[in-house]
Amino acid sequence: MTLDDDITSLPGVGKKRAEKYAKVGVFTITDLLEYYPRDYVDFTAVFSIENALPDTNVSLKVLITHKPPSVKLRQGLNLLDVKAEDETGKISLKFYNNLYAAKDLTVGEEYYINGKIKYDRSGIYMNSPKFLSINADKTIIPVYRLTEGLTQKGIIDNIKEAIVCLPDEYLPEEKLNKYEFIGIKKALSDIHFPENTADIVRARRRLAFDELLKVELALVMTKFKLQCGIKMSYKPAEMARFEEILPFELTSAQVRAISEITGDMRCERMMNRLLQGDVGSGKTAVAAAAITFAAANGFQSALMAPTEILAKQHFKTLSDILTPLGINVCCLTAAATARETKLIREKIASGEYTAAVGTHSLISDSTEFKNLALVITDEQHRFGVRQRAKLAEKGENVHKLIMSATPIPRTLSLIIYGDLDVTILDELPAGRQPIETFAVTENLRERAFGFIKKELNAGRQAFAVCPAIDSDNDMMSAVRYAEILRKHFPEYRVGLLHGKMGGNEKDEIMEQFKSLKIDILASTSVVEVGVDVPNATVMLIEDADRFGLSQLHQLRGRVGRGAHKSFCILITGNPSPEVRERLKFLSSTTDGFKIAEYDLLQRGAGDFLGSRQHGLPEFKFADITDSELTNETHKFAEELLAQSKDLSDFPLLKKIITKKNIEA
Repeated sequence: MTLDDDITSLPGVGKKRAEKYAKVGVFTITDLLEYYPRDYVDFTAVFSIENALPDTNVSLKVLITHKPPSVKLRQGLNLLDVKAEDETGKISLKFYNNLYAAKDLTVGEEYYINGKIKYDRSGIYMNSPKFLSINADKTIIPVYRLTEGLTQKGIIDNIKEAIVCLPDEYLPEEKLNKYEFIGIKKALSDIHFPENTADIVRARRRLAFDELLKVELALVMTKFKLQCGIKMSYKPAEMARFEEILPFELTSAQVRAISEITGDMRCERMMNRLLQGDVGSGKTAVAAAAITFAAANGFQSALMAPTEILAKQHFKTLSDILTPLGINVCCLTAAATARETKLIREKIASGEYTAAVGTHSLISDSTEFKNLALVITDEQHRFGVRQRAKLAEKGENVHKLIMSATPIPRTLSLIIYGDLDVTILDELPAGRQPIETFAVTENLRERAFGFIKKELNAGRQAFAVCPAIDSDNDMMSAVRYAEILRKHFPEYRVGLLHGKMGGNEKDEIMEQFKSLKIDILASTSVVEVGVDVPNATVMLIEDADRFGLSQLHQLRGRVGRGAHKSFCILITGNPSPEVRERLKFLSSTTDGFKIAEYDLLQRGAGDFLGSRQHGLPEFKFADITDSELTNETHKFAEELLAQSKDLSDFPLLKKIITKKNIEA
């Protein structure tokens, strides 16, 4: 038998049992070995009857003293009440309508029993306890998820047979010893049938490591397999002209990023790079440099943004920079009329537009490019995998640049971005104003309104963000908040913005806010990404405890973008110490990566990002908030790849990774 064999190749597994296993996703011997226990019954931590607390799950060592016939309590309900004792007391073991479960209990024999301690007038009892002979080889028993037709004993018996097929070790022993990992055979054996709790801990660590390692290596191998890209040549005059026309000086981080990106585009391999930068770090200027470089080589570029607001903002910024260089930029969104859309698409197809900025309209079958060579995706986690791929398919072997203002902790990026080269903008442009952050209770809302009024009187503007559009419960909604603001600020203009509005309506509201026709904008988190209003100096966030810290940091970054000092006020009605601690941490730092690390530890990876959207695998053992294990795995992967870039020296490992279900 081999690991890839059908489950029916195991003794005792016929067609009917295989059908039951299929319901829980077990089809092969490998599937069965990876059908891990959901829990264990530990019979080794034994209490005495007198010391066992009520409503607690405990193990006892008892002597069976009496096993009477079952008693019919009423129609359809039978009770078998077995008596047992230890040196400190007596206990009843009650089995309802399950006489078979107690058939192996023998009077005069000792057993370990496990269950929840209960009391009634007749004394101490357990309902349907699990039990084990004190002469048993193993005293920690696995507990598996069941479906109709599968029993714990049946699964255990089948896994014992499957253990014979355990794989050879596929990682170098000296490296496993270096990082103190046990072998894969022992890990799989111990996770099912441990001798003690230490066995479980070591097995889980090795299996968690394997999950992380396989994903990381699969991603890296994907990167190695990238096709040849469009090789460009350096254009010093054009790039010098680009820097000259900028109305600001590039930071050293931006200069480094541009060098790395243009370096990729001059190589034979397709660029696949993540440009990661905190709020306001100047990613759009770097994107403009990449577009300039592509245009200087005679190629088109496309930038896709998740919202019309952000697309139009990118269009304006890029147009201001690129038009003086003779680079024609267009904006294609669903808000354009049919006639406008037709004309824009014709000019993209003819090459008259060198750079196209837009939303999902860019990936429409009707949008064709003449010679697309660079695709830039902003906040790519807001797009589906297929949408991102479809834009790249508009050209041939195009270079890909992904921009994100969401700081991703290093431990997480090692796993989800292993197939990308990463550039981090870790420096803010000169002139960015520091943002003071205050976390207050809802009792201080009136004082916060007074502070906002001072800023409005000085000619500034304010955001007021709520977690919901409209709500019937205690959670503050943007619709209700707009009414509250209008009552408190009757002399000022209050606007409302939320995700259910149409694209044109949202654009109109944002344009009014930018052009000073709205003083306070009540909004949902739709303003989280990309909205740039330099005159706005206050970001007030209601029910701040309803947002993740990274999202609060993104919202905070909507102010402080002009010449005036800016402020963020976080209001919460939640009195819990955890909420106070989180908001206090956010108030203490403006470092997005520190905030992201903290948020990851607090909320977990899936909640932090939305793991399905990111393609993050569902690990059974690995916890990517475990930075120690993640970093060890990364070092291990680097050492393997340094020894064998394509893993040909490790054929078993390569075979596992290149299986369809693991390949990235």
